[in-house]
Amino acid sequence: MKNWIQAARLRTLPLSLSGIIVGSAYAYHQGFYDYRILGLALLTTLGLQILSNYANDYGDGIKGTDANRIGEKRMVAAGVITASQMKKAVIITASLTLLLALSLIYVAFGKENFALSLIFILLGIGSIGAAIKYTIGSNAYGYNGLGDLFVFIFFGLVSVIGSNFLYTHFLDWKLVLPAAAIGLLSVAVLNLNNMRDIENDRIAGKRTLVVKMGFAKAKIYHYFLIISAILLLIIFEIVLNLHGIVGILCITIFTDHLLFVKRTNIPKNYDSQLKIVALGTFLISIIFLINVVFLSNWIRDIFY
Repeated sequence: MKNWIQAARLRTLPLSLSGIIVGSAYAYHQGFYDYRILGLALLTTLGLQILSNYANDYGDGIKGTDANRIGEKRMVAAGVITASQMKKAVIITASLTLLLALSLIYVAFGKENFALSLIFILLGIGSIGAAIKYTIGSNAYGYNGLGDLFVFIFFGLVSVIGSNFLYTHFLDWKLVLPAAAIGLLSVAVLNLNNMRDIENDRIAGKRTLVVKMGFAKAKIYHYFLIISAILLLIIFEIVLNLHGIVGILCITIFTDHLLFVKRTNIPKNYDSQLKIVALGTFLISIIFLINVVFLSNWIRDIFY
């Protein structure tokens, strides 16, 4: 059990929840809430993240990519869990996650909104497929520099806007701002991971975006990801006339991080920054919730 828990990579789970928290918090701000949707959305997202981690462990393990990796030990590469066992775990986790997703869709749309249910079923299947195909198969997109795009779409846009739509059944253009911000911060976590692993990935033939652009350009790309996310969150707070606490928190968390990235040229040293950005993003989602659910109502009660 300890090995399976380690393979699930618990430190990655808070990041995966960030988009659901942001989308759900904004739904509450809009006047919508359903604890069943919240609970099932969180469970589905956790299932997708664990599925992705198991699939990644399996895919990189059988391809030899993790043979000399830096950071946490991978179970298949270390021989602690066999490739056959991990493959079964991927199938079981995918099946359970699909059941959770179908339950979520039924609770959100019922029998009356067949078209919406079908769209979200396709999104759910797409999310499961994306989690598996990151490193598994001959055309694994993580090996062709497309991981960043998929992370932005599924951790940002789908997670935030999709979870919000489950409550409201309509789209609010303002939500694109925090959705893109969460997506960019999630990509920043992946970019750090890929900068750390650049030499090993290059040897293994894993052509991540970092391998393609080179280490120096990857650092500039990282500045863009973090700074753009901060600006989008600040703009969102201005548009909604909220307290600027999310923007202030972002600046507080990420200023030292960006300085670290600027002055550090040893790839393995980036491992320590993964937790900072991942947990920092999760903390930002919690403060976002506090801001739009509690502080915005407090301001409205006082001034209106």
